Amino acid sequence: METIFSRNKEEHPEPIRAEVQGHLPTWLQGVLLRNGPGMHTIGDTKYNHWFDGLALLHSFTFKNGEVYYRSKYLRSDTYNCNIEANRIVVSEFGTMAYPDPCKNIFAKAFSYLSHTIPEFTDNCLINIMKSGDDYYATSETNFIRKIDPQTLETLEKVDYSKYVAVNLATSHPHYDSAGNILNMGTSIVDKGRTKYLLFKIPSSVPEKEKKKSCFKHMEVVCSIPSRSLLQPSYYHSFGITENYIVFIEQPFKLDIVKLATAYIRGVNWASCLAFHKEDKTWFHFVDRKTKKEVSTKFYTDAMVLYHHINAYEEDGHVVFDIIAYKDNSLYDMFYLKKLNKDFEENNKLTSIPTCKRFVVPLQYDKDAEVGSNLVKLPTSATAVKEKDGSIYCQPEILCEGIELPRVNYDYNGKKYKYVYATEVQWSPVPTKIAKLNVQTKEILHWGEEHCWPSEPIFVPSPGAREEDEGVVLTCVVVSEPNKAPFLLILDAKTFKELGRATVNVEMHLDLHGVFIPQNDLEDETE
Repeated sequence: METIFSRNKEEHPEPIRAEVQGHLPTWLQGVLLRNGPGMHTIGDTKYNHWFDGLALLHSFTFKNGEVYYRSKYLRSDTYNCNIEANRIVVSEFGTMAYPDPCKNIFAKAFSYLSHTIPEFTDNCLINIMKSGDDYYATSETNFIRKIDPQTLETLEKVDYSKYVAVNLATSHPHYDSAGNILNMGTSIVDKGRTKYLLFKIPSSVPEKEKKKSCFKHMEVVCSIPSRSLLQPSYYHSFGITENYIVFIEQPFKLDIVKLATAYIRGVNWASCLAFHKEDKTWFHFVDRKTKKEVSTKFYTDAMVLYHHINAYEEDGHVVFDIIAYKDNSLYDMFYLKKLNKDFEENNKLTSIPTCKRFVVPLQYDKDAEVGSNLVKLPTSATAVKEKDGSIYCQPEILCEGIELPRVNYDYNGKKYKYVYATEVQWSPVPTKIAKLNVQTKEILHWGEEHCWPSEPIFVPSPGAREEDEGVVLTCVVVSEPNKAPFLLILDAKTFKELGRATVNVEMHLDLHGVFIPQNDLEDETE
């Protein structure tokens, strides 16, 4: 049975004028660009998992008080091959595609053998990344696709692995003050020497090399060896402070041997991921100046996390906030067979997302007694010295039930106050959005019946002096059949509605995105 999750969405490549209610700030000019899965059935074949669907880009353009909507499928090689064959022929993480049964036996055998080191998909459906003046659709493979943020046209394909030895990369990069991209990827090509690589993509190239792309100047900043060579940690994001990279090696692991034999065994790659609840979660801190890892071993109990919120330094400590789970039930919830019409009643997460603050003392008294708490900041988070010199960390709980967190990016890596997030309880679908003050733990909400809001994006007002001076934008899908979806604009400070822009199309549930101010778009067209 088709549901709001599994129905293929139509694309709307020509702009559709939205009906605006309320008052939009006159300074709000630019494009909200978002990404997520939009097509789950091709011919007679269906994807198994919601995260496997073909990438559908959509955008809201703000121009002089008017709002225009458009959407377009990413014309990836994956999309083109599948549409041409009228069936799924490119494997995704939760759906393995097999050769056409009409192919001869030799072609079939070759196809099986060639999958031992998987050729990953370029169906970049998770996020949008800015590189210099360009924008790219991203996922967690080694491929990204350049796109035109105004027309949503798909442009060239970039393969990270041509420049640095990564097979997988996060879709949540960070940007430094000069606009360079910092990202992390896993390198599994190096004969049992599995490692995590932090790499940098410069925002521009030297004048004399203007014809070369920024990717030709990519460099590995540092590498962290995996604690388990054949079972590296899965990770979706990482943290950054002024002086450190924060990487969490969690016991949610990818089995490389299983990955290499998945195709032959007739199972999907997702089945090669397993949560080892008896293991520890290790914290790695890389000094951004020396490019060396802090030698002290910091750890906590087994957990699964996807999203870092923010991190900063204070009095010799690194403070970092994350959203963590006690198990990996979240991924399993999104298999399409579970997202049926009764999914809200029948499917409950076995672990609620918890917003945790860890406080890690990088500078501490080396003669401190075993068993003593080394944290010197006012917090209930602890870091206890063990006999072997390692430090066992326990978090302060900031709140429960939020996901898809965003902050004012001007405060990324710095001490901050506010998180904007979707609110989820035991069901994986957000019913509200929330603004959390991490210092007072006070929460403001917005919610309406039958409304499923997406990740909220904060846009600062021009010349803003306060952290929450601006607006919050979220795309809202309505689960009631006769009501149209809309873009919601909230005052970030009060969390009161300023206005909404309604479009009479079936909008897809998306994942992540960016707001591109008009000035940045003008720079690009110049």
